Amino acid sequence: MHPLPGYQYTLQVEVSDGNETDTVYQKFGIRTVRVSNGTFLINDKPFYFAGFGKHEDSNIRGKGLDLPLIIKDFNLIRWIGANSFRTSHYPYADEIMDQADDQGIVVIEESPAVALSSFQESLLQQHKERMTEMYHRDKNRPSVVMWSLANEPKSALKAADSYFRQLAAHVRSLDTSRPITAALSTGLDDHAGQHLDVIMHNNYYGWYDDCGSLDVIVLQVLDEFDSLYRLYRKPIMISEYGAGSISGLHRDPQFVFTEDFHTALLVRHHVALDQLRQRGYFIGEHVWNFADFMTDQETTRVDGNRKGIFTRERQPKAAARIIRCRYFRLGGIPLPDMDVYCPQI
Repeated sequence: MHPLPGYQYTLQVEVSDGNETDTVYQKFGIRTVRVSNGTFLINDKPFYFAGFGKHEDSNIRGKGLDLPLIIKDFNLIRWIGANSFRTSHYPYADEIMDQADDQGIVVIEESPAVALSSFQESLLQQHKERMTEMYHRDKNRPSVVMWSLANEPKSALKAADSYFRQLAAHVRSLDTSRPITAALSTGLDDHAGQHLDVIMHNNYYGWYDDCGSLDVIVLQVLDEFDSLYRLYRKPIMISEYGAGSISGLHRDPQFVFTEDFHTALLVRHHVALDQLRQRGYFIGEHVWNFADFMTDQETTRVDGNRKGIFTRERQPKAAARIIRCRYFRLGGIPLPDMDVYCPQI
């Protein structure tokens, strides 16, 4: 094994019929991933996820491939001190995954299964096929450390039990080297988590739940995640939390959709997350979302989903400064420049 961490090897495969030769190059890396005693380990060292849910979206090309934007996004990921992201809610382009491999950014890769509300056999077979395709495309990528089966399935339904049991077994038959997870949101009324190795949970206290109520966030978050751990007895991370904000909008007192409210909500969550980190089962935090993104037209959205810490044009909101302070502190790395947005909490 190469002595330098993060080193990638290149496998060259040639197939010849005597007249022509086809050559394929496949990069790969060597590392270990496992879960032990409530801890997520990469190369047998504890790893704490600090990052985002993302989307393939921007203001000019929408979901179209944009190579300069990919580089811009990874520059922002490094600027903000993140170490990971989730491919919410579908496998991302090869070019994005290549950058994750090259830059050492950890990826939770998610299947295109959002808000599943029925669990028929025909859907299960389609889901297995999608997981198989995702596995075969990205099985050699060192950046991919977990397979996420779904985002916010209606797993309170009893039919989810058999569905996720069979789906998890299928993925384990393909890959025993990576843990299996999913982003859940049904609280304690869940039938999917028992079949997973790691629990991701989406949480929106102060926004969708008790909107505007900042003072109760800490107690709500602590109670929810402690209850989830008592139920699952598995490592848990928060895979979504946050609020919408319009860049440049301010109010005193702070109000929903202002940058003031957005930053205050994040800081309240961080108080709770710091306490959870001492519990021995909490392994990470992903804020929602990396950047604002377009959605269907609806009365609850103001020109799309505004929960990004960057705008759709990749300009930082005040929330980006809060997250930057947070992630540099989590990594034990001094900020390279003076940052007046770092709360002393």
